[in-house]
Amino acid sequence: MFTPDDHDFMQRALRLAALGLATATPNPRVGCVVVHDGTIVGEGWHRRAGEPHAEVLALAQAGERARGATAYVTLEPCNHHGRTPPCVDALIEARVARVVAAMEDPNPSVGGEGLERLRAAGIDVRCGLLRQEARELNIGFVSRMVRNRPWVRMKVAASLDGRTALPDGRSQWITGEAARADGHAWRARACAVLTGIGTVRDDDPQLTVRHVQTSRQPLRVLVDSRFEVDPAARILEGGSTLVACAIDEAQRVRRTARLEEQGCEVITLAGARGKVDLPALLRELACRGVNELHVEAGHRLNGSLLREDCVDELLIYLAPTLLGNAIGMADLAPPGSLGARLVLRWQSVDRVGDDLRLLARFPERI
Repeated sequence: MFTPDDHDFMQRALRLAALGLATATPNPRVGCVVVHDGTIVGEGWHRRAGEPHAEVLALAQAGERARGATAYVTLEPCNHHGRTPPCVDALIEARVARVVAAMEDPNPSVGGEGLERLRAAGIDVRCGLLRQEARELNIGFVSRMVRNRPWVRMKVAASLDGRTALPDGRSQWITGEAARADGHAWRARACAVLTGIGTVRDDDPQLTVRHVQTSRQPLRVLVDSRFEVDPAARILEGGSTLVACAIDEAQRVRRTARLEEQGCEVITLAGARGKVDLPALLRELACRGVNELHVEAGHRLNGSLLREDCVDELLIYLAPTLLGNAIGMADLAPPGSLGARLVLRWQSVDRVGDDLRLLARFPERI
């Protein structure tokens, strides 16, 4: 069904899509390559919301050479008006002969209709080339469309015996500089970074992207059930911070004025036992266009997120060191049996400087 050239051109489209890894949010990361007689005549990638989509940029570069060409696109072309016109219209007007899409758009507003409109216009349409690669690139967008929640990635820096901090809470630094920079690259691709009040008290983190270049800072999210955050905490600097608490509205209103002056927002999502309702928080973040949520929290919040089935994968940096009887990755009660344990699947194992980076995923999430 697909030729070796088809694979090569779609690989190029996927590489282009990845250029929007940190900027396309809340839109999907999409790349497009227009090929005429075996030669690339136009290419583009979606940079950020409100700007032209990948197909439009590629067609503009191709010009008249788009007529009779094949357009390789990593996601089904949109068939609805958003901030920009439908890409389906642009492809039809350009009179391309063939469209090869990596995957259908999981957005219910599209749902295969874009491909059907192209077929109705007489264009040869094929879908499914390198689908898994395209899906991985947009796993957060797929999660938000299909499950109404972001893809949640929990990052942990630990010793070889799985310890993340000394008994007094000190944790800086367990891993090396290369691992810390790599962790910031994962922050940069996320739409939001989440932590808890315990981490803010112990470490006073900024939770910004600093060790890699970026043109966009993710939203910072603080889980602070009793609304105890110090207004001088560094996580609140520069605004763009969402504080989720569980206190009643009257208490919240009295204490939010200074934070709002700093450009922060406070919401109440009360759950059981006076804690923040974490699944509700994920739904709230999805409504705000958060595709990927990056968690950098302490063992208590990590444990709560895992217990409430709010984590999709673990990003773990292991340092070749031992900390003994110190604080672990997550505050979880031991299972009643080995059969009841939490089971993940390896995605990748890589060396980063002197440390190991492990990516493990809970199976069958989406």
